[in-house]
This record gives sequence, structure tokens and C-alpha cells, in this order.
Amino acid sequence: MLGSKVAAPPPPEIMLARERLFALLDAGAAGPVTVVAAPPGWGKTALLSAWAHERKPAWFTVESDDGVSGKSRGSDDGVSGDGGARFWSYLRAAVTSVTAHDELDIPAPPRQRDDTFLVRFAHALARLPRPVVVVLDDLHQVTDPAVLDGLDFLLRHAGERLRLVVGTRTEPALGLHRWRLGGGLTEIGAAELAFTPDEASALLARHGVHATPRQVDDLHFRTEGWPAGLRLAARGLRGHPDPDRFIGEFGGDHPSVSAYLSEEALNGQPAEARDLLMRTSIVERVSGELAEALTGRDDAASILADLEGTSAFVIRLSARPAAYRYHRMFADLLRAELRRHAPDQIVDLHRRAAAWHAAQGLPQDALRHALRGRDWGRATGLLAGHWPELVPFAPGRASGGSVPAPPPDAVRADPELALAYAAELLNLPDLSTADMYLRTAHQHRDRLPDDRKERFALVAAALRLAHAQLGGDRTQVLPAAQRLLELTRSPESDLRTRAVARTAVGVAELDAGDLLAAESTLVKGLADARRADLSRPRLTCASRLAAIRAVRGELRRAERTARSALTLSAYPGQPTADRCFAHLAMAVVALYRDRLDDAEAHLALAAPPRVPAPAPALVALVATTRARLLQSRGDLAASYAALAAARRELPPLPQVQGWLVAAEADLRTAHGDTGTARELLPDPAADDAMAVALARAHLRDGDPGAAARALPAWQRADSGCAAGVRVEAGLLDALAARRAGDRHRAARALELALDLAEPEGNRRAFVQAGADARALLAEHLEAGTAHWPLITELIAASDRGRPAIPEAPRATSDALTERELTVLRYLQSMLSNVEIAREMSLSVNTVKTHVRNIYRKLDATRRREAVRRGRELRLL
Repeated sequence: MLGSKVAAPPPPEIMLARERLFALLDAGAAGPVTVVAAPPGWGKTALLSAWAHERKPAWFTVESDDGVSGKSRGSDDGVSGDGGARFWSYLRAAVTSVTAHDELDIPAPPRQRDDTFLVRFAHALARLPRPVVVVLDDLHQVTDPAVLDGLDFLLRHAGERLRLVVGTRTEPALGLHRWRLGGGLTEIGAAELAFTPDEASALLARHGVHATPRQVDDLHFRTEGWPAGLRLAARGLRGHPDPDRFIGEFGGDHPSVSAYLSEEALNGQPAEARDLLMRTSIVERVSGELAEALTGRDDAASILADLEGTSAFVIRLSARPAAYRYHRMFADLLRAELRRHAPDQIVDLHRRAAAWHAAQGLPQDALRHALRGRDWGRATGLLAGHWPELVPFAPGRASGGSVPAPPPDAVRADPELALAYAAELLNLPDLSTADMYLRTAHQHRDRLPDDRKERFALVAAALRLAHAQLGGDRTQVLPAAQRLLELTRSPESDLRTRAVARTAVGVAELDAGDLLAAESTLVKGLADARRADLSRPRLTCASRLAAIRAVRGELRRAERTARSALTLSAYPGQPTADRCFAHLAMAVVALYRDRLDDAEAHLALAAPPRVPAPAPALVALVATTRARLLQSRGDLAASYAALAAARRELPPLPQVQGWLVAAEADLRTAHGDTGTARELLPDPAADDAMAVALARAHLRDGDPGAAARALPAWQRADSGCAAGVRVEAGLLDALAARRAGDRHRAARALELALDLAEPEGNRRAFVQAGADARALLAEHLEAGTAHWPLITELIAASDRGRPAIPEAPRATSDALTERELTVLRYLQSMLSNVEIAREMSLSVNTVKTHVRNIYRKLDATRRREAVRRGRELRLL
């Protein structure tokens, strides 16, 4: 026997301790099965060996001759065959290496068939005084089903004394569905093994590469955190004279990467799978139907499903209908292989893709493939019929690759073809080349027949507007939008053009920081886009409206609008600015409701896309939301870093920068640096959020009078003060009044703030306000309030030091009627049945009947128990 197979191999010479994955392995090893499954290059063995050297589990590296089919060696079971016997011998040696001799008496695996061996093995394991953790690396090498059945038997009958940690390329046949259903399975896949940007930066530093944050971000984007790709890049970057050029050229077609991916991920695939992968690599998102159109195979869907199950480089985007994308580096390799093996088919493949996308009502993708397939007639036809859908208000794709230039004669002969190229280049975005095509189209517009000139003028004006929008030239956006509106003629074109223009203007107003103006314009643009049935302007308007409403504290409307926007996107997996705004809205809603984990999940999807000039509003609002989330978690340093990074990135837009200033002032107040907070807010009257931030600083300084004077006119609904700001101002007003000794005014202000907060589910201001707010709430509860259940939740949340997240209600067997719900609400007060009857204008007997029904339906015997049960069920 080889001792090296039952000892953890040494970690790589340059190793990064990944504590988040160690924590997953620690948690998994406390249960029966942990599976680390991913293709080669995802760092399975490196992770397991590093963890094993710290935790000292048993170890067994499975090789190709361990656990091969017994039938191939003249045996019909996985115990007595040579491979089976070898597997069990090594597993026995691994287990005994970490247990005392007197703790375990495992029989040697038999050379002859012995049905009792596994029973005796399981019995010996079950007698251990403590569980034994065994790492089985490369378990995919086991091909004998009987061996896997034996492992499954041991897991089920070892009395919970066997804990398996499995490293494998494919999911092993260990009855994982049972463990998954019972909660005993921990799964670590490619998504978890992928390096985060911070881990990528640390790995580069370990290799002696001191990369800038932008370089790390670019490299992480290209590799998608693939560990082998990052290690190959780190070796290439070490000592390279031009890191930016190296990273810009580092992709799946780089020699070191292509050699690795070809050998480990592509060459082992069947010929039909390799052919399908190459042909479908020209599209960003592939479904079974599209793959059939590109390859002519009627089994394309099943091939894709098999590939997704065995390769982390084929990533499922949606389940119904099933759609996939390829890992960026893998897609680079596939396109390079297509150019090498079938260059004459590329044009035809793009034409097929253009036809398929056009038939599916996806004009942007159809145009992209029509241009790459030199199908210029289809390209100009798409532009003519769908130009409002093709005009970008924000970059539509994080990465779309270059577009080959047409012959100069083609664009001179048809200026609309030049506009089609400009539209595609604006979507990439490549603003300088798009501007060149716009100028070319303008120079040759007289060649168009008269019946096409009006449409040409509309499309050209819309693209000029988009160019100003994407280039950040805000002095030109509004004039360009006005010129577009002036070109309207027929009622049909008027509606579509107005939707495009209003959408662009609303985007510009939001990026300038004018939330009220942007909301008004986007509401009108959304209405026009709905009437004109324009999906792209609808998505743009709806996503930004959701973000505006969330920031203003209109949480229910924001959530509805954001969910609607997320359903409008044709490609859920794409990191477009529109989807980012929708996820930002969901993050802000979750933050206001103190659901921090939900906020963090949506905020990760709201990160601005990788474009030269991301939307200023998106950058600022993501930064302020991230800063407040980090502040809620107590990480003030990281919160400040997020704000500082955004301030450096943003252009000098006073209102947008003002959002960051208000957030920084609150952060400094929380840190006790109230002097700097006040210095940051020289003119708080210009902005309600700044006024609230100043009031918070004064209150922290112990000056309730100054705090009250600084607050905006929050009590009036017509004051224009945002709903979320009104809640925060009301709480601060109540706290200031309490500090000043005016408890009557404090109670009034707090009750109004609760009136505003409860319908929206707004919890954050109260939970995060500290001990003074908790005391205020407790006093208010004793004095009497219409918000007894809410205050109880908020006090409990403050005591726990975490968000107030109600548990999901348990259904009752018999729902309460509306009248019974009203009676139940009265039951939580001190009113008697007679007083309740008087309040509700009912007879006392009727109230008693309702009370009896409530007790029966809520399985209660007295008033207090019924009220408690009603709160548990979220009826109160």
C-alpha cells in the first residue's frame, strides 16, 4: 500500500487561506456528507489539502485503479473485486490512521466474496467514541456502482460516526437526494470555489504582482474568479512590463489558458458536443431551440443539459425554458476553435442567429448577428421596424465584442446601414466609432429616397440623443431630446418617439440627481412606452422609477415596480444598468425593512456594469446603500471606503454628490465625529436628507433644540419631503422632544412617525437608532398606542441587535372574518366586551359570539392567548 494515498498532499507553494470556504467545510464536516464538485482547475484538491493540514481528518486520494468495475476483473461485486478490495483497504487504512488502535477493529477487506464485510465495517465505525472525518479526493475515479453503494451503506449504518468530505468532478451516486432532503448535505461547487475580487487581489499579491484595483477588477471579470485562470494570469503578470496590455489580451485564447481548457474541458467531450459548443459560441445566451437552429441537431437541448451537469463552464441562466451561457474564457476558446476549424461557417451561423432572434422578438440581438453575418438588408429592416427598441439609454451589454467594419461603399450607399452600425456600437459601447458612423450617415443622407428621409431623421436624432446620454454630455441631452420631439409627424411615430425622448430625459434628470423631476418624466415615459408596446423603454423607465421610489421610502410601490422591471428583461443573466437599478431598488427596500441579508444579496446584483461611464445615479446610490448596509453591520471603516471610492469616481454633480455627503455625515455622527459631520453640511436647508443628518449630529451633541430646528417640515404630507426622510425626521423630532422634557410632543411625533412607517414596513430608523430610541418606544408602549404590535417587534429587534424579521405565518385551519379580525384588534387593548360593543356599534352578545369564534379558530382559551396567537400568525 502507498502511504502517500492516505496522507493529504501538501498545498500549493503559493497558497491563499480562504477562510470563507474553510468555514463551509467545517460546517459540512459536522454533518454526514460534504461534496466539493467542480471540473479541473477550480481548486478542489488545493482547498481540501489546505483545510486538511489544519483540521487533520483522514485522507484517501482515489486513483483510476481504485474502485473500477469488479466485472472487469472477473468479479461481480464491489467488495471482492481487485479494485473494490483495494478501495476498501485504503479507506480502512485512512480511518485507522486517525483513530486509536483500541478504538477501531475493522476487518481486512476479503479477497473472496463476503457479504458481511460492510456490515462489520459499519458496526466498527458505529462503536467509535467520536465521529471520524474522511476526505475522499477524486472520488469520480470510482466506476464500480457496488463500491458507491457500499459507501452509501456505511454512511447510513455507521451510527453517524462517519463524515465524508468528497472532492469530485461529478456528483457521486451516494443517494445524495436523501441527504439533501434531510439537510445533511453540504454542497460546494464552482460558484463557491470561484475567487472573489478581494481573494483575487490577495492571490496576485502572493505571486508578487501588485495590481491596481481596476486591474484586479478587470482580471476578475475576465476569469470570473476561475482559480486556474487567475493562477495562470498571476504567473504571466509577474515581471510583465505592461500589465494593462497583458490583462487586456488575457482570455480563453491565450496560449496557456487555451492549452489547459482544451485538455481539461473540451477534448474529453464527445465529438457532437464539441461541435455544438463551437457553433453556439457565437451567441451570448443559448437555449435548446437556438442551438437546434444553429446546428441542425434535434438533440441539442439534451446535449446542453448534459454539458451543464458535467462542466462548470456551461452555466444555466434559467430553468424554463432552459437557457445557458458559457464561461467567458471558455467562450473565447470555443470561438477561437471555430475560427480555426470552420471559418467559412461563421457568417452563416450569424445569419441563422439573426433570423432566430428576429423571430423571437429580440431585435437588439438580431441586429448584432445580422451585422456580423453581413446581412445588411435584415439589419436595415430591423432598424426601420424596431429603432425605439435599439436606442440605448444605458449600455445594454457588459461585453459584446467588436463588430467587423463593413465595406465603405456599403454604408455610403445606404446611410441607414451606417445608423444600424451606430446603434450596435452604442450598445457595446464604442462611442467614438459610433460617432464616426453617425457622421457618415449624415453626410450621405441625401441618397435616400424621399419616403425614407423622415424615418432616417427620427432615428438619427434618437441615436444622437443616446450618444450624448452615454457620453455623459448632459449639456446636449435635453436639446437633443427636444430636437427629437420636434421631428414627430404621424400619431404612431409621435407616441413611440415621445416614449424614447421622455425616457432619455428622465434618465438624464436622474443622473443629475433631480429625483422629483426624473420621477415625473419617467412616469410619463413609462405610460407612453406601455401604450406603444416598447419593451426596452419600459424596462428603463420602470427600473429607475423603482430605485427612485425606494430611495424616497415608498417601499411597497418600489418593490412592485422593481419586480415588474425584472420580469421585463429578456435576458435575466445580463448585468445591464436597467437590471442593476431594479436590484438596487430591492436592496434599498430590504435595507429599510432591516432585512440585511436580502439587501446584501440584491446589492451584489446592483453593481454598476463594466462600462466606460456608468450612470452617476447608479454609482452614487449603490455606494450609499452599501455604506448604510455596512454601517448597520458595524463596519464603519468599510462603509467610509465605499463612499470615498464613489466620490472619486463620480463627476462633479452637486445633487448626486450630496447623497454621498449626507451618508458620510451620518457615518461620522455614528462614529462620534459630529464636528466633521456638521462641517460637511453647510447648507442643509437645500436638501431634506442633509437637514436630517444635521439634526442627528446636533442630537448626538446633546443639543435637542438645535436638532429640532434643523429638521425639515416633515409633518405635512404636502411638504415634498420623501416618505423615508419623514420617518427618520419624525423619530429624531420625538427623541429631541424627549431630551427637552416635552413628553407630550415626543409621543405625538413618534406616533405620527409610526403611522408613516408601518404601512411601508419601514423598520430601519427605529432599530438602528440605539438605546434612546428603544427607551422612547418602551415608554410609548406603556402610554398607549395604535402600534402596539409594531413597537413590540421593534423593541425585541433592538434587544437582539439584529433586524426585526417576522417569521412566516402558520396557516389557521379556519380563517377569521373581517369583523372577527376587528374584534381581535380590540382584544389586545384593555377594553371590556361591553366597551368593544359600544366602539363597534354592536350588541354585547354579538361581540361575545365573535370572541368565541376567535378563540375556537385560534385554538385559544382566553384573551391574552388569542392575542399572542394572532401576533404569531401576523394577523395583528
